[in-house]
Amino acid sequence: MTRNHSTAMEQVVLAGKIADLKDDHYRILLTVSAMTELLIEKGLLTREELELKALALDQELDSLIVSSLHPMA
Repeated sequence: MTRNHSTAMEQVVLAGKIADLKDDHYRILLTVSAMTELLIEKGLLTREELELKALALDQELDSLIVSSLHPMA
């Protein structure tokens, strides 16, 4: 019975941690969105520049992941 209680408690703790991560993720995304909108409003960058940079970073990350999965390729 102690093992079941421990497992149940571990699941409760894990669920709490996941909830905290979701809250953190939301706040970070909100902050980044607000900063992006301000930079665009101030004319410091355009949506197109942002989209191109995001695409380039995504492709670079994909390339790094592929190369780490297949180091001899």
